[in-house]
Amino acid sequence: MSLVSVITPSYNQAKYLEQTMLSVLEQDYPYIEYLVMDGASNDGSVEIIKKHAGKLTHWESVKDNGQADAINKGFARATGDIIAWLNSDDYYLPGTVRAAVKVFEEHPEVVLVYADMLAVDENGATFNTLTYKQLTFEDLLCFQIIGQPAVFMRRSALQRTQGLNPTFHFLLDHLLWIQIAKHGKILHVNQTWSAARYHAEAKNIAKASEFGREAFRILETIAQDKDLARTLLTIDRRAHASAFRVDARYLLDGGLPAQALRAWFRALVIYPPVALKRMNIFVSAILNLLGLGKLREAALARRKKNLAG
Repeated sequence: MSLVSVITPSYNQAKYLEQTMLSVLEQDYPYIEYLVMDGASNDGSVEIIKKHAGKLTHWESVKDNGQADAINKGFARATGDIIAWLNSDDYYLPGTVRAAVKVFEEHPEVVLVYADMLAVDENGATFNTLTYKQLTFEDLLCFQIIGQPAVFMRRSALQRTQGLNPTFHFLLDHLLWIQIAKHGKILHVNQTWSAARYHAEAKNIAKASEFGREAFRILETIAQDKDLARTLLTIDRRAHASAFRVDARYLLDGGLPAQALRAWFRALVIYPPVALKRMNIFVSAILNLLGLGKLREAALARRKKNLAG
């Protein structure tokens, strides 16, 4: 059976770290090597790691150069045929690793698999279910984002890339998926494998307004890759409109509705279908500008309550 390597990068996440680690250590699949790469935390994280050290393949707590550096060091140590990373505020659902291995065994041509995931708050309460669809390579180039905690990849495909680009901090995972997808098929699985935690300190909340900039940097990076550039040219308008749509979404999450609205209109001008599929961004930005943002908050609270029920 395939060995699965799971890497957890962490820095000062003691509040969530043990749940993350236990979600890996308590999987019902026996062939897992687990590596925890801590960036010299000083909040009690090291004590949590030491508590479970006997079940870890490797752990360290040393100063690093950020998330990408920590994960890349984990990649370099990983020996499994299948690799994933799980951030220290997210967690796997029971049976996830076994399910991922089964998909790879049934589909030898697949280099990356991804499933659906829950969105949970800092207390672990589910407030959304993030469901995805089967994406094409062109969809990835047009920023159809998939949930990183529910992704597993073949080590053989990962080794044909340079790993995570350390100059990216927000969409670094998406760029890696694109680079892996150059080498084979990606496959969506209609199951729920993980939970992504959204809290005030998380990048997707604390620095939401910075995400969009990296979408444009990804397009620049793709344009410099001779293999990817040819494909990008065939969908250039859709891809650039999609970058503005990503920018609009995260500007809205970052509390900048006027800027979000401008980015949404840029997407509309460049390639209308991209913007029109995300009318919720337009509506939410308008509501916030009119001081009616509490209507959106009330709708989200109602959805959270329904999911909890």
